[in-house]
Amino acid sequence: PTVNLPLLPGTPVPLRLFDTASGEVRPTAPGPQAKLYVCGITPYDATHIGHANTYVAFDLLNRQWRDNGHEVIYAQNITDVDDPLLERATATGVDWAELAESQTQLFRDDMTELRVLPPEAYVGVVESVDQVVVAISRLIDSGQAYQVDDDWYFDISSDSRFGSVSSYDLDTQLELFAERGGDPEREGKRHPLDCLLWLAERPGEPSWDAPFGKGRPGWHIECSVIADEYLGTPFDVQGGGSDLVFPHHEMSASLGSVLDETWPFARLYAHSGMVSYEDHKMSKSRGNLVFVSKLLEAGEDPMAIRLALLSNHYRSDWEWTDEVLAVARERLQRWRHAVSFVGGPDAIDTLAAVRAALADDLDAPKALKAVDAWCETQRLRSGEDENAPGTISRGVDALLGVAL
Repeated sequence: PTVNLPLLPGTPVPLRLFDTASGEVRPTAPGPQAKLYVCGITPYDATHIGHANTYVAFDLLNRQWRDNGHEVIYAQNITDVDDPLLERATATGVDWAELAESQTQLFRDDMTELRVLPPEAYVGVVESVDQVVVAISRLIDSGQAYQVDDDWYFDISSDSRFGSVSSYDLDTQLELFAERGGDPEREGKRHPLDCLLWLAERPGEPSWDAPFGKGRPGWHIECSVIADEYLGTPFDVQGGGSDLVFPHHEMSASLGSVLDETWPFARLYAHSGMVSYEDHKMSKSRGNLVFVSKLLEAGEDPMAIRLALLSNHYRSDWEWTDEVLAVARERLQRWRHAVSFVGGPDAIDTLAAVRAALADDLDAPKALKAVDAWCETQRLRSGEDENAPGTISRGVDALLGVAL
């Protein structure tokens, strides 16, 4: 469901955001429409805190743009057919489509509880196969795709700018490609980094008809196609976790630019940091996951979970601990107590400080401290502004997504 954002007094501040491709904090500078694409989940396990960290981070961006008066067009995919999903379905004896739908719904429910604004286009790969087939056909016709056995690959030499999103050297690219779903050592490929476009039909796996052979889409082209279909290129910001910089965002940008004959694919690439737990990056392969749904079932306030996420800068790598959540609980209690009074110290400067912090590369920890300072002043003495608690409450709601 959508969330209606309160209108706020004062003057919004345009957003500047760190761009992975240039290595600089740059103005986002969207027009009347601001277009955002954030890569979605592969729905074979519920939303963990690492997922939530990413989607709350880009929810801040969405809210900041809206505060600045932009009409935000937000698109997100669901990788609802892929090897990890099919492997989990086989291991658990559940139909792959049912598994995808149930986990996608759980993700929707978790995002609703965390008050993440929904995308305008929330699109599964299975809904986009026809468009993917058209895109691959074009690449084949132009000689930018080739066959290995019955599978189809993208020839990265087709894109002279390949590598400009990550700026990684070849050794790093090869290492990450192998770690993150690539097949650099497959015989018959023109280049080790050429990525899979279409996996030919395998026994017992879902497949779709295509003029170049029955099969299913590769990972990277799905985002190229969905972003172009719902946003057009170039769009303003491509977002996701830092583990998507290479190969996924590199490949998606390369494919999108070749297909559309435009550059850049996205004007800015923004990436959230990784969340660890028990001294290791939170990952499904390791099994060290903290699930949002389990925290909610245990009675945690979703706003405390959101505040815990906001207490770290979105680009930082950090560790989830019981203490992080305990501090967030206490902060939420203080904030709710402070806005429960009639009247309080002037809130306009606090609202301006929150806006300024978020405009500076989504500095949520600094924004939280600005609200903390107002609450401390409120605790020491009530001010003369009878509207102040309401202004703070609406500002925290609209800009930080925290309902008091």
